[in-house]
Amino acid sequence: MHTRRRWPVAALWAAVILLAAVLTAASGEAQELYTPEQAERGLSVFRAECVTCHGSGLQGRSGPPLVGDNFLKAWARPDRTADDLFYILRTTMPPGRSRALTDRQHADVLAYILRQNGFSAGTSELGSDAALLDTPLEHAGVGEGNESALPPDFIEGDRGLDPTGEGPTQAELNAAAGDTRNWLYQTQNYAGTRYSSLDQIDRTNVAALRPVCAHQLGELRNFQTSPVVYDGVMYLTTLHVTVAIDATTCKPVWKHEWDVQDRDVWGNNRGVAVKDGRVVRATSDGYLVALDRLTGELLWARHTANADLGETYTMAPMIYQDLILVGPAGSENAVRGWIGAFRLQDGQPVWRFNIVPEPGEPGSETWDNPPGIPVGGGAVWTPLSLDTDRGLLHVPATNPAPDFPAALRGGVNLYTNAMIALDVRTGRLVWYDQLVPADDHDWDLTQVSPLYRTEVNGEERDLIATVGKDGVLRVLDRDSHERLFETPVTTLENTEAPVTTDGTYACPGILGGVEWSGPAYNPGTNMLYTPAVDWCGTYILADTVRYVEGENYLGGEWEFGDSWGGWITAVDASDGAVRWRYRSDRPMVANVTTTAGGLVLSGELNGDFLALDAETGDVLYRFHTGGPMGGGIVTYEIDGTQYIAVMSGLPSGFWVDEYAGSPTAFVFALQ
Repeated sequence: MHTRRRWPVAALWAAVILLAAVLTAASGEAQELYTPEQAERGLSVFRAECVTCHGSGLQGRSGPPLVGDNFLKAWARPDRTADDLFYILRTTMPPGRSRALTDRQHADVLAYILRQNGFSAGTSELGSDAALLDTPLEHAGVGEGNESALPPDFIEGDRGLDPTGEGPTQAELNAAAGDTRNWLYQTQNYAGTRYSSLDQIDRTNVAALRPVCAHQLGELRNFQTSPVVYDGVMYLTTLHVTVAIDATTCKPVWKHEWDVQDRDVWGNNRGVAVKDGRVVRATSDGYLVALDRLTGELLWARHTANADLGETYTMAPMIYQDLILVGPAGSENAVRGWIGAFRLQDGQPVWRFNIVPEPGEPGSETWDNPPGIPVGGGAVWTPLSLDTDRGLLHVPATNPAPDFPAALRGGVNLYTNAMIALDVRTGRLVWYDQLVPADDHDWDLTQVSPLYRTEVNGEERDLIATVGKDGVLRVLDRDSHERLFETPVTTLENTEAPVTTDGTYACPGILGGVEWSGPAYNPGTNMLYTPAVDWCGTYILADTVRYVEGENYLGGEWEFGDSWGGWITAVDASDGAVRWRYRSDRPMVANVTTTAGGLVLSGELNGDFLALDAETGDVLYRFHTGGPMGGGIVTYEIDGTQYIAVMSGLPSGFWVDEYAGSPTAFVFALQ
C-alpha cells in the first residue's frame, strides 16, 4: 500500500488570476491587494504545497504557469468577481485536500503570487475586505471591445491546405487491425483492440529486450500521448508540441509548436490522427490543427471549441473517410458535452450530436435542474471506436454536472455516462446504453472498445466492451444490446450510498476505476486485459451549489484516500470470469497492449515498463524508464525487426510521487 503524504495545488493558478485581474479600480488606479507580510507567509505555503505542479519560479510544470496572457483571458472579465474564484480555490485546492488549508493560507498564497507578478503591496491583507472581493474582474486592454484579443476562427498555412505527401489511405486505415508495419490509431485500429499479430517478440525471448533508442521531448509538462506510427515515422504530442521521429533510431524528423490563440483550459493531450498526408491533433485552447505529415508545416487550424465555456480538447481525434471525429473535455466545468464531425480538408463542421440535449431535444426531459443550476457534463476525452461494416461510431460520454448533487439535476441525465452509437456520416443517434445513470460520484464512462467477435455459449456474437471510473467492465451485444456480463476490475465499496454534506467514503474515489487507457483484446487467448486505479476517497456534498462559468462545478469537495494501487485484470471475453490479476503498488494508467507472441505490455507509475505472460499474468520482463508511465505502448515491424515503443514521464501532478521524470519515448527490440 502506498500512503499519500502531500498533494500540490494543481489548479491554484485559477484563483491567482482571478484576484490578480482586479488591477484597476473605478478610478483606474491599481488596487493594493495584500501586505508584504502576507506575501511572505504565502511564499512558505507555496513552497510546501505548490512547487511540484507550478515550479519554484511559477513557470509551470504539471500545472500551468502562474503568469501570462492565458490567465488574463480566463479572468479579466466584467462578469467575474474576485470572490467567484476565491470560492473555487478554497473548495477545490489543493486537489483532494482543500480543507487542509485555512482560508487565510489560501489568501496568503494568492498574495505571494500577486507580488511575484509585480502588483503593489498595501496596508490591508488580501481577503479582509469583502467589498474588494466583489469587484468586477476587468483589466485594461483585455475583454470586450479589444478585437485583437479574440481568437481567429480559421488560420491557413503559408503553403495552402494541401499536403505534400500521401497516406495512410482509407484502405490502410480499414485494414489496420492486420497491419504489422504501422500503428495507425491511438488504440491500433478502428475497433480499438490494442492487439498486434506480431510474434517475433514472445514469452520465450522477451527477457532479451533492450532499448535501442530514446527521444526526450525536452519539457516538464504532462505526458499522456499515445503514439501513431506510419511508414517508419512516429508521431507524438505534448500540450503544445507535435513531433515526428524516426521509429527505429528516435532521430527527429520535424517539430511543430502550436502558437496558442485562446486560453489553455487543461494541460493534457493524448495524441494525433493521420490520413491522406495529414497529421491532425486538437488543442487545449479549442482548435483542430492539420499539419503536413512529411514536413510538419501548418496546413490549417480551425477554432471549434469554446474555452470561455470550459471546453478543451484532450483526446486524440479519429479520422474516417473525409471526417475528423472529436469532442471536447470539460464535464467538471459544466460544458454541454458534444461530439462532432469536421471536414478533413479544412475543418469545416459537418455534424454535431449534443450529448447533453438542448431544450426540446430527445433526452432533455431527463434533466430537471432548478434555476441557477445549469445543465452540463457529458464531455468526451478518451478514444472512440468505429464499426466500419455498420457505419456506427461508438462514443464514451462522461459524467453530468454539477458532479455530486444528483438530486438537483433530477432524472437520469441523458446521455451522460452512456455508450452512444451514432451514424458516422450524419451523427444520428442509433442506440445507446447509459451505464451509470444519475451519477453523483464523477464516474465517467471512459471506454467504448474494444469491438470484437467471439463465441458465447456456442454462438458467435459481435460484442463491445465498456468500462469507466466506476471500475466495472461491461460487455454488450452489438445486435441485441444485451449486457452479457459486468465484472469489477478494482475495489468496489459503498457504491450505492448517496453523497452527503458530512462526506461519503466510497471506492472507487474520484480518480479511481479506469482512466484514459482502456482494455486490450487478444483473440488468441480470448481475454480482455484492463488497467485500473485502486484508490478510494470521500465525496462531500456542498451546502450550497455555486456556478462560475467555465470553471470547476462539482457541487462539493472531495478527499483522496490514504492509500492507492492499481491492477491489470485479465477477463474471459465470453463470460467475464477473472482469469488473473496483476497488482501494482501504484495506479495503472498507462496503455495496455497485447500481442500474438503471448504478451501483455504496459507500464507503471514507478517507472517500470512491463511484459506479462498473457495466459498467466507472470512478469516476464521489467525495465525502469526513470519516470512514471501513463501514455502509449505500441509495437510495429520495420525491415524484419519488431519494435516496442513506450512513453515515460509525468502523466500529471495527480500521478507522481517524488520523481516526475521527463517526457521520453523509448524504443525496444530484441538483442
